Amino acid sequence: MARSRKFCLYLLLLMCWAYIGEADYMKYKDPKQPINVRIKDLMDRMTLAEKIGQMTQIEREVASAQVMKNYFIGSVLSGGGSVPRPEASVADWVNMVNEFQKGSLSTRLGIPMIYGIDAVHGHNNVYKATIFPHNIGLGATRDPELVKRIGAATALEVRATGIPYVFAPCIAVCRDPRWGRCYESYSEDHNIVQQMTEIIPGLQGDVPAKYRKGVPYVSGKEKVAACAKHYVGDGGTHNGINENNTIVNRADLLSIHMPAYLNSIIKGVSTIMVSYSSWNGVKMHANRDLVTGYLKNTLRFRGFVISDWQGIDRITSSPGANYTYSVQAGISAGIDMVMVPYNYSEFINDLTSLVKKNVIPLSRIDDAVGRILRVKFTIGLFENPLADLSLVDQLGKKEHRDLAREAVRKSLVLLKNGKSTNDSFLPLPKKAAKILIAGSHASNLGYQCGGWTIEWQGDSGNITVGTTILDAVRSAIDPSTEVVYSENPDSNIVKGNDFSYAIVVVGEPPYTETAGDNLNLELPDPAPSIIQTVCGTIKCVVVIISGRPVVIEPYVPLVDALVAAWLPGSEGQGLTDVLYGDYGFTGKLSRTWFKSVDQLPMNVGDKHYDPLFPFGFGLTTKPTSGRLSSAASIVRKQTSWVVSLYLSFSVAWIIF
Repeated sequence: MARSRKFCLYLLLLMCWAYIGEADYMKYKDPKQPINVRIKDLMDRMTLAEKIGQMTQIEREVASAQVMKNYFIGSVLSGGGSVPRPEASVADWVNMVNEFQKGSLSTRLGIPMIYGIDAVHGHNNVYKATIFPHNIGLGATRDPELVKRIGAATALEVRATGIPYVFAPCIAVCRDPRWGRCYESYSEDHNIVQQMTEIIPGLQGDVPAKYRKGVPYVSGKEKVAACAKHYVGDGGTHNGINENNTIVNRADLLSIHMPAYLNSIIKGVSTIMVSYSSWNGVKMHANRDLVTGYLKNTLRFRGFVISDWQGIDRITSSPGANYTYSVQAGISAGIDMVMVPYNYSEFINDLTSLVKKNVIPLSRIDDAVGRILRVKFTIGLFENPLADLSLVDQLGKKEHRDLAREAVRKSLVLLKNGKSTNDSFLPLPKKAAKILIAGSHASNLGYQCGGWTIEWQGDSGNITVGTTILDAVRSAIDPSTEVVYSENPDSNIVKGNDFSYAIVVVGEPPYTETAGDNLNLELPDPAPSIIQTVCGTIKCVVVIISGRPVVIEPYVPLVDALVAAWLPGSEGQGLTDVLYGDYGFTGKLSRTWFKSVDQLPMNVGDKHYDPLFPFGFGLTTKPTSGRLSSAASIVRKQTSWVVSLYLSFSVAWIIF
């Protein structure tokens, strides 16, 4: 009897151990489990506070390990110019991100946070990163494969700093260049924008064959989650006013502004950001029909939808006037993660109250959290939550700078070449007695990079590492050529020197978003007087650095050559590669170049289409004979060696 009792006790103990072992096994932590199983297992364990925390994204300035732990924060971001410290190193970034992550991992369930950053033309917040041309220039390349390679390079540089998520690409279709974000758009033509969504597999990796449409995909630790933005119609606002009203019928909205979202979803984009703008008077952040109805239900998007910076605040006409209503409207519309970014406790309290009062159903919260967790599982954050320094050598590396230089070359659009069709001015000779380099943008790295570079609005001067156009000229020309640089030369300089030719580099100062809205689009002073002073006396090429077409018709007759260089980024040698004929001009306008702002908005296909330079325009040149003869010389030497060898064998054979 005693033995029987001991056996029963032993059996009961084994059962308890088995139960404890089963209880300790958490499916959501097992990478061998299907993602859907992991999501369900984790969500079954989560409290309402933990779920709402996942829906909250805060700015790094207010984040800390303790805040992450106490509020179960799901995401942290760096806004434009928000950095660990000025000129922060890769280690500074990695250590900061890991510090926040450790706070998240110390919570009851250990759900990792996801860190996001604007990397809209390279890792543009980060000192020493490669700065690629802005999207308007990339659209002029007509080269989706190039854009894909840029996405892959950007992903490596972002991952180097410990960040797995980027708020890019912008797939707006800019229909009015007066809009301050027009340079973030690849084109006025949705077909080009659709082609350029190839940056998404560059950032995230190629979606496998037969992968389910709409499901987010990130292929590994060297890739990042992407964000298609801004949904939808942000490039079509009235008069190009930022955050304004897009007044079009549903058919035009779906045929012009929507197509690139379908391409993005097919390519596995992880997240989609909602636009500040309205559609026919309805704020997009509160538009349930388009966010839940069309994006989630019709297009079958399975990633998460994120708000823009304080986007829900702006649902009311006076931002933040009724914050509780804004939370209700935004979450009910289908926004899953809210970029708060500062007042997170108010957002969490208001959303918690709305759920407890049954104003927002728990099913809406579960939909949002499930989507957020899907992206986190897909990225591999649960298996690899902490970053390391293994990719430190990727930031600003030579191969990436060479790629950016290639992108600059291919983005340049030659608008004029010679004062007559039979008298080409470009390419320029590398060997000349004396040349003049002039203009506000010739020796200003910040100006050639534009907005969204180191600072949110961009800045002037040598704000990061790169090559100015002036330095590029100096490295491209023959050492015997004398270079005179004057930012704003007067007539004495121009007439008092015997210049062979001049390169004038002028354009817009940096700007971002509303600060860039411009109803006149005139070249800022002193650009007009510089063009008149220099080009009225010296043979000249004028290079326009701008985020969009600007008023240039009065100056076209004065110049010998005219180049639209857009916002080329950190690698100025891409411009001199083409100016001096090492490569030919190949870029084509991705936007219509108007004669007068009175014509705007004007896009290709309009009935009264009368541009200065039409959409798709771009003169071409061939590489100079010098470059070709150099290559030919190598071929000739090789051929000569082969011929000599053949003759030697022939002679030997005859003698034998």
